[in-house]
Amino acid sequence: MEQSMTNATTSKASDSVKRGLKTRHVSMIALGGCIGTGLFVASGSAISTAGPGGALVAYTAMGLMVYFLMTSLGEMATNMPISGSFAAYSAKYVDPALGFAMGWNYWFNWAITVAVDISTAALVMKFWLPGVPGWIWSLIALVIIFTINALSVQAFGETEFWMSLIKVVTIFVFLAVGLLTIVGIMGGHGPGLSNFTYKQAPFVGGFPAILSVFVVAGFSFQGTELVGITAGESEDPSHSVPKAINQVFWRIILFYILAIFVIAAVLPYTSHDLLGSSASDVAISPFTLVFRRAGLAAAASVMNAVILTSVISAANSGMYASTRMLYSLSKEGYAPHFLERTGKNGIPYPALLVTTLVAALTFISSIAGPKIYMWLVAASGLTGFIAWFGIALSHFRFRRAFIKQGHKLSELKYHAKWFPIGPVLALVLCIAVIVGQDPQSFFSGNWEQVLVTYISVPLVLVLYIGYKIKNHTKLIPLKEVDVAPVHKEGTLKTNAAAEKD
Repeated sequence: MEQSMTNATTSKASDSVKRGLKTRHVSMIALGGCIGTGLFVASGSAISTAGPGGALVAYTAMGLMVYFLMTSLGEMATNMPISGSFAAYSAKYVDPALGFAMGWNYWFNWAITVAVDISTAALVMKFWLPGVPGWIWSLIALVIIFTINALSVQAFGETEFWMSLIKVVTIFVFLAVGLLTIVGIMGGHGPGLSNFTYKQAPFVGGFPAILSVFVVAGFSFQGTELVGITAGESEDPSHSVPKAINQVFWRIILFYILAIFVIAAVLPYTSHDLLGSSASDVAISPFTLVFRRAGLAAAASVMNAVILTSVISAANSGMYASTRMLYSLSKEGYAPHFLERTGKNGIPYPALLVTTLVAALTFISSIAGPKIYMWLVAASGLTGFIAWFGIALSHFRFRRAFIKQGHKLSELKYHAKWFPIGPVLALVLCIAVIVGQDPQSFFSGNWEQVLVTYISVPLVLVLYIGYKIKNHTKLIPLKEVDVAPVHKEGTLKTNAAAEKD
């Protein structure tokens, strides 16, 4: 009964949202969508913690996992392109209870992240206007983000295209300046690769330090999965999604691995400025430090402008992702039905308003009750990794069911790379990162810190077990998994049909 309900709601599907994202929008969102303070700011702390070699190992391993994860998502998204896809995939290929838990987990994650990002925007603005109260800048940022998401999906796509382009251009300039500084063409005497053998480098702190940097690297890559959500509103998902996912590989190599290499080569891991690099201290960016080392005096102002763009972009993407996930939850019967209503332009306004309200209340709690805010942020801390775990598990089950039911891989529009290595690697690393968040707290008996760090795990388990008990769901047998593709002109509503709703 539960299985048939899930299949029916998914196939009815699914979408009265409009397909307005062009291929260039999806490609640029994939290219620059997850580039933010994780790379521009927190990468410095990764190098200071594990050394240049340790940071490169952690970012390379995590980047490899993310690439395989995105190919898994691409295979499912081209087969069934719907808005807010993760919950539907988990429900359709694993267990409806998992879809319920994953959907609410992901919505909660991004709704809280929007509040964190608008708070960070206020911190960045203090660099130029320290006398203006921070809540004013946060309110302005929230209004801008809401307006962009309320206009049309094209407005979101175009805005993200240009903000992502700013980040991409900045990284290319940074890489060029950094390489010229390493060889001594800019900034005087070039350090070459001497910082890779300085003191305890290249590996500092051994495997525990590398494991802790896995967490930093993982947070830096979060947001890449937005490609799967955009598939539901892409004009041509069978073309744009594979193209975007193929670009993930080059983004990982160029933007993360090379950027970490340049920072580590120019700045020694013992630099006190790198120790200050964290998302809460946006004025200190390793990018800024490298530009200064090259002799560019205006580096701080330029990089702060870029960081501000990144923060607004992250909040904008977060608002889009959480709105579409809440809309998808409603379509699947996991949330109140009024949330699936859309306007004539295809925007799910009720879901957008509820998400904005939650983000605003979370931000207000940061002023009125810092303790509540800390718990909310902590509760969303691991949700991104939990979402990745759900994607990997869903794809593993999807492919096994697809083959077991007699289908051939040639029927798929896009093939994930190296199955089953990709999803298995993602499952193992996600578990390792979740467990490795703060193991010292377990050994020291600091149970309050354990609860703050790992609270998102029991929350997801409560959602999963609670739904399972209430609705008597079960793991769907492979022979009963619905692997039938969803075509744009088939079960998905067309724009004309959407406008009639």
